[in-house]
Amino acid sequence: MTPRTDNRAWLLVLPAMTVLAVVGLVPLMAVFNYAFFDIFTLQSRFWVGTEWFAELVGTSDLYAALGRSMLFSTLVVLVQFPLGIGIALIIPRGRLTGSLVLMLVAIPLVVPWNLIPMIWLNLLHPTYGTVAQVFDAIGFDFNYKFNAVHTYALLVTVDTWHWIGLVVILTYSGLSAIPLSYYQAARIDGASRAQVFWHIQLPKIRPVLLMALLLRVIDSLMIYVEAFGINAGGPMGATAFLSLELGEEINAFNYGPAAARSVLYFLLVLTVAWLFRVAMQREVR
Repeated sequence: MTPRTDNRAWLLVLPAMTVLAVVGLVPLMAVFNYAFFDIFTLQSRFWVGTEWFAELVGTSDLYAALGRSMLFSTLVVLVQFPLGIGIALIIPRGRLTGSLVLMLVAIPLVVPWNLIPMIWLNLLHPTYGTVAQVFDAIGFDFNYKFNAVHTYALLVTVDTWHWIGLVVILTYSGLSAIPLSYYQAARIDGASRAQVFWHIQLPKIRPVLLMALLLRVIDSLMIYVEAFGINAGGPMGATAFLSLELGEEINAFNYGPAAARSVLYFLLVLTVAWLFRVAMQREVR
């Protein structure tokens, strides 16, 4: 007997799709529209076509900001994933201690973004900052305001503190889903701890790691509050990422160029998400 398809099930997701269209699609279409105008006010707009796009693509500033954003994303991935996987591997499974550790590492995830730079700037305050006092005690001159290497190190540290919990939780969930029979077979074969990780755990958690990688790359490309609050793109524009350049356009009320920059930014994130989707589909197959 051929099963019947009840199309009324779409009515269940219709409210969610409506909300998504209002809060997502409508603003996106408005930004696309503004990208083709020189906007003085919403009532005073002048058509400029693709002028803003040509100006952005033809300048080296866009590619420099893209390079800085990609550098930051690369550093984030190289630091957070080995660290997050390592933490997940040592967390006890099926015990109260493991749950407590997961709750602990998840705390920074719920901290409001605007508070994060304030927390770390207070820690680095030369008078009462705990971290600053530690640096003074060991004789390390940490100057994130005028040293680009120190600024990147601080931003990666702040971002890692904020988001390492996501990598740990996703990795831990993937490890918890591995059947015990795999470990028993490895123990019988005399496999070492490293062999168990490379041949059992890593292949099994690869889809989860790809999802975590997608989320972290996109989030790191969109960093704004932390980078602006800590050094506002300095020193000398060394941390002026794509998101900060966009923020400067908006703060200067250059809505036309800002909209064009937003469109290019959206296409970049969409391309990254599509590449990860292709990689995840291949992983599933």
